Amino acid sequence: MKIVVCIKQVPDAKEVRLDPETNTLAREGVESIMNPYDQHALEEGVRLREAHGGEVTVITMGPPQAEAILRLAISCGADQGVLVSDRSFAGADTWATSYTLEKAIASIGGADVVLCGKQAIDGDTAQVGPGVATRLGIPFVTCVQKIRECNEQGLLVERMMDDGYDVVRTPFPVVLTVVKDINEPRVPSLKGKMKAKKAEMKVLNADDIGADASCIGLPGSPTQVARVFPPEARGERSLLTGTLDEQIDQLVEKLTPYLQ
Repeated sequence: MKIVVCIKQVPDAKEVRLDPETNTLAREGVESIMNPYDQHALEEGVRLREAHGGEVTVITMGPPQAEAILRLAISCGADQGVLVSDRSFAGADTWATSYTLEKAIASIGGADVVLCGKQAIDGDTAQVGPGVATRLGIPFVTCVQKIRECNEQGLLVERMMDDGYDVVRTPFPVVLTVVKDINEPRVPSLKGKMKAKKAEMKVLNADDIGADASCIGLPGSPTQVARVFPPEARGERSLLTGTLDEQIDQLVEKLTPYLQ
């Protein structure tokens, strides 16, 4: 089974801030991590390989320093890493990102299963996984919380819903986006760290994947952030002070008129 896991390097959510001039995330001086949802996608990919054989390829689109999360992924069980990196990819929205990843996946021979995290914590759109599937022309299942069965015909999965879950059967090839409930990611092993340190990453640029210059980066992005601003405060606000008991008394006093 050929498994591709799409991962992303994102700023640590504890240190996120916006650049007021560009209205984009300020990344300089901010620690970068693997997108948390992608950790669960990686773990599920490794588990599928362990149970059914094959290989796990992790792929990320980003600057050269994104190689760090590819090595982290290999230390956690992936077989090989692919870095899709080119200055022309800068400024890509989800539309252009989906196009670039689809071209990269196709250039390495496609996959039986493409796994992605449900969404990235820096954008929270949940659009890239379905976008990649649509461009590849294959089925996709979002918000997968469990893979029940895997055989030669395809997969039987549980898709998380607001009021429970759906059971979906899908053939290969397929794109799955996963939620955190699906598994508990493993920590890197010593053997895995040694393998990751020695691993040679495959680096693909725009020409390597046959990308159309008008479809990548800013030129290929129909959506751009025009303005970022905090919402205006509405309603009355008050700060409770003192001990916990004193704050409770203050809260009761303020709410009492609304309960009469």
